[in-house]
Amino acid sequence: MTPRRYQFDNPLPAPREPQQPVVYRPEPLPTPVAYDHQQVIVQHIHQAPPDRTVQRVALGAGVGGGAVAAGVYFGPLLVAAISSMAISLAVVAFVVVVIGWGSVTLVRSLGGPDGKAAAQNVAKARRKRG
Repeated sequence: MTPRRYQFDNPLPAPREPQQPVVYRPEPLPTPVAYDHQQVIVQHIHQAPPDRTVQRVALGAGVGGGAVAAGVYFGPLLVAAISSMAISLAVVAFVVVVIGWGSVTLVRSLGGPDGKAAAQNVAKARRKRG
């Protein structure tokens, strides 16, 4: 006889006893208790993290899973789109400022005495208003 590699106490499955059928036995409900003093209600109010508030409101309002999935998907997508637009507008504003500064500098340097006189007149007009 060859030696066994593993030793088991009981390699065969243990016989099971037949289970008794579950019988429903209704029990009477407990009677309501009348308190002499006012009952203390402990209520814990937790604030949801900001990224889950919309989903929890949607679930609490009985909205389906599609609306929750849309909130999960389109929420960060909307933030990314708005951030991208803001960055694009900032770049455009920067380019406009650089072009304006460059054109003013170019006109002052190439304008000769007329350009310098016009710049001085504009500077004087600004000082009078200010």
